[in-house]
Amino acid sequence: MYVKARFYEHLDKDIVKCGVCERSCILKSGLRGVCKNYVNINGDLYHVGYGKLSAIESRPIEIKPLYHYWPGSTALTYSNYGCNFYCPWCQNDHLSYNEPPQDGHIIPPEELVKLAILNGDEGLSASFNEPITNLDYIIDVTEIAIKYNLYSMMVTNMYFTTRSLKAAIEAGVDGFSADIKGCPTMKRALVGVDHSVIFRNAKIAIDMGAHVEIVYLVVTNTNDFDECVEWIINNHLKELGPEVPLHINRYYPAHRWREPPTPISRLREIRDYAVKEGLKYVYIGNIWNPEFESTKCPKCGKILIHRSNYRILGVYLDYSNNKYTCKRCGEVIPIKGKIILK
Repeated sequence: MYVKARFYEHLDKDIVKCGVCERSCILKSGLRGVCKNYVNINGDLYHVGYGKLSAIESRPIEIKPLYHYWPGSTALTYSNYGCNFYCPWCQNDHLSYNEPPQDGHIIPPEELVKLAILNGDEGLSASFNEPITNLDYIIDVTEIAIKYNLYSMMVTNMYFTTRSLKAAIEAGVDGFSADIKGCPTMKRALVGVDHSVIFRNAKIAIDMGAHVEIVYLVVTNTNDFDECVEWIINNHLKELGPEVPLHINRYYPAHRWREPPTPISRLREIRDYAVKEGLKYVYIGNIWNPEFESTKCPKCGKILIHRSNYRILGVYLDYSNNKYTCKRCGEVIPIKGKIILK
């Protein structure tokens, strides 16, 4: 089943411009975009990967990582094939570097939502490979999910066009774990990416009422130099503000990248710099240390949500008037959704 894409425009009789992501592929009839999911068929753009899922499983929201969005909940997590970035250190290259199978089984959106309900999940998450490649399907899933009071979120490189991003949020996607891959002066990888687009889109999402947390995978000898760190932290503060959480994650060698794992000392230096510059919620991920996973009050320092290995071990917050506050000092802590203890 090929589904006609929502986001494209005709440039000529048989030429279209894809409007799903910022790459804006211009395609003659018969050609696929960079992501391998959208193809020009006789002068119209079709989503040929629609509903051809590569994985479906329930996972903790903290593993996305999202720490201020439905903490403690589980999301039915699903993926397809393809990507629009092709990071050389991709941990899911077996999905991202492959195109959707021509004879792949299609999971209708309503079946996916039904499975989330049967599993007892609080929501759904598009993840593993880049969800933008499956955007038409995600919008259809989301529109059904919200009818059953299930949330819908994405783990994404945030390289939407503004039109496609707004459409996803209007459909009900209200959570984004957004990867910032680097900065304008990177020279070894992703040099064709406009990294400022990630902050532009994250700001649009926040202004529209969605929840965003930024994830910075610090890749050794690639995007870990001081100029890049300062560009990311400064743009985070300028465009998104100090209350938007930042996850500073450790890189491990994967796919074609063989640089050594990020030194933990470097991760701590970046965290300290971010806190010094004014970010209130800064975490270190992929090192499984409760000290850097737990949420602390930015005013008094009290542990508010104690985490270990993506699990919540304790919650020390008051809740009233739809707000979570620190038990010690009353500081309002930004959290979207409910805290779920299972």
